[in-house]
Amino acid sequence: MTIHLHFDNSYARLGAAFHRPTAPTPVAAPHLLKLNRRLAKELGLDADALDNAEGVEIFAGNRLPTGAEPIAAAYAGHQFGNFVPQLGDGRAILLGEVVDRQGRRSDLQLKGAGPTIFSRNGDGRAALGPVLREYLVSEAMAALGIPTTRALAAVATGEPVYRETALPGAVLTRVASSHIRVGTFQFFAARGDAAAVRQLADHVIDRHYPEAAGASNPYRALLQGVCTRQAELVARWMQIGFVHGVMNTDNMSIAGETIDYGPCAFLDAYDPATVFSSIDRNGRYAYANQPSIAHWNLARLAECLLPHLDRDENKAVEAAQDVLSGFADAFNNAYVDGFRAKIGLQTPQTEDAALIEDLLGHMAQQNADFTLTFRNLGKAAESEQVDGSLRGLFADPAAYDGWAARWRQRLADEPGEPSERRIAMDAVNPAIIPRNHLVEEALAAAMAGDLAPFERLNEALAAPFEDRAAFADYAGLPPVPETAYRTFCGT
Repeated sequence: MTIHLHFDNSYARLGAAFHRPTAPTPVAAPHLLKLNRRLAKELGLDADALDNAEGVEIFAGNRLPTGAEPIAAAYAGHQFGNFVPQLGDGRAILLGEVVDRQGRRSDLQLKGAGPTIFSRNGDGRAALGPVLREYLVSEAMAALGIPTTRALAAVATGEPVYRETALPGAVLTRVASSHIRVGTFQFFAARGDAAAVRQLADHVIDRHYPEAAGASNPYRALLQGVCTRQAELVARWMQIGFVHGVMNTDNMSIAGETIDYGPCAFLDAYDPATVFSSIDRNGRYAYANQPSIAHWNLARLAECLLPHLDRDENKAVEAAQDVLSGFADAFNNAYVDGFRAKIGLQTPQTEDAALIEDLLGHMAQQNADFTLTFRNLGKAAESEQVDGSLRGLFADPAAYDGWAARWRQRLADEPGEPSERRIAMDAVNPAIIPRNHLVEEALAAAMAGDLAPFERLNEALAAPFEDRAAFADYAGLPPVPETAYRTFCGT
């Protein structure tokens, strides 16, 4: 059976300055670990055709599908605040862009498919653990309704990769609306190539922000659009307790998708100062810092676009500052609206923000579990009889009692029946998330050759808002309180 992918590679057509032609490096003995049949269908691909020897060869990088134009993209970036003028795809190769029957365009990228010109003496490979972590977490994010890159397939290479020790190798097939980053703009701006910045901006407008094309200044409208999407994205992260872990400018998608799942993790007990990344020693990318870091990254994008915002440098700076000044309101509105829904409120009132922050403050002081607190609030909104399950999450239950009295007074002003309120709250407060211990257990088993825990966790995460008895063991507290959990960049 011949596999047909409908490629139309617009990024490859931008020219040699933007990328380098790069063929994947074949591997010895690839075999399919996981095919995302649901995503394949969404992309208009034939899952049955992909789930065979030819599909495995494509996902491993051993065979190029017709129409593919494999490239490694160039970009720069601020890493922990320090600018690196050349980074680029060091272990990722873009096969091309597939277009589905509705005309939607998606990048198809192999991650871990061998070295590129941007590998900086690396081997361009990926280990099994980080590949399966990105598969699990990115698909969970999609199921949670958060804009994200997706995972189409994971393939074992049959070859080891060498880090501190020998590890089984793997390749992830990643799908995104594009892989263009803030760092892509920085690559050209750092070289003083204003023409390339404009060409890239025009491409991004055409691909992601077509509404900006008709604006009096399309590049200001582009900056505005990116700011709004990023504000809304980070607000969504905060509402599920997600910590990205490495918000460098080269990890910030222009399309407003979550990208590059390296040292990411999720809160158990709520603590806004939480840092999971082993290399984030100063807490730059802590949970609570994510909005300010997004704003900082957007300022770096604005710097790249200055020559195109106005010919007068002072007016260009003023225009950029005007757009950036709106980030706080965009984020705060999305943040409060999202948390308002999480505590069962539909009609905005001025005191709602304080009510939300007071709850979060009590949760932080009392080590309350983030996910379970909000999930159980839905039950409590329907009946006070189940308050016990919530009180028990707080080290001092009286802290919950005082807040709950104010909350119920506020709920009295809301329309609708309690049962309807619970349904609405359950639709935004997940029962199951990729808790860190669950992910680690699944990855450890996979490294030992047992994929069953990975498959079961992936199935559970596909419907995170449902209470399913078969996955009740995933919906409780971690067996051991999380203290010094650390994650590492997926290399």
